[in-house]
Amino acid sequence: MPEKIDFKKTLDSYKAKSGEFRVLEMPSLQYLMIDGSGDPNTSPEYVAALEALYPVAYKLKFASKRDLGRDYVVPPLEGLWWADDMASFTSTRDKSQWHWTMMILAPEWIDAAMFDAAVAQVAGAKVAPRRLRDLRFETLAEGRCVQTLHHGSYDDEAPTLARMHDEFIPSQGLSMTGLHHEVYFTDARKTPPEKMRTLLRQPVTAAA
Repeated sequence: MPEKIDFKKTLDSYKAKSGEFRVLEMPSLQYLMIDGSGDPNTSPEYVAALEALYPVAYKLKFASKRDLGRDYVVPPLEGLWWADDMASFTSTRDKSQWHWTMMILAPEWIDAAMFDAAVAQVAGAKVAPRRLRDLRFETLAEGRCVQTLHHGSYDDEAPTLARMHDEFIPSQGLSMTGLHHEVYFTDARKTPPEKMRTLLRQPVTAAA
């Protein structure tokens, strides 16, 4: 039996410590992606997005094991988040104004043909996900980033983000660029808020 790879343990980009900000160079990585907007706690579009993402992610995993002999744990859910007025994201937390791209990492040996085949398989199900056609397969190149690990509920992220954005990043001679990125190591549906673990990442560039 081939060894099952767990990218949470093997990829440096998934390593972060609570209370510590880390600068790293992110490699280009490929993802299953789907876009939307609105409060993820109440938006039907958010639920529909996940209903499209996960079946395709698992079809790819099974195809990789069956056809390539390469098994892996389906990576954690990730999200890019932004708002037209970023204060509604970082301080006022007005989730109705948020935009998002939800993502699941695809290993480097997965190609577009495998993605298309997985989507076709899911589309052939008795009840296909409503947003399946919105799913895409793209490479994300974030470059230099700052990241940390947040323990606790999503709504308690603001102080950590303030320290990252207003203190640490300027102190390193950097400025923010790109979109706020989160990686969800725990399932909010099953995990008490105080035990949730979320990687917070911000792309940066040299300050002018």
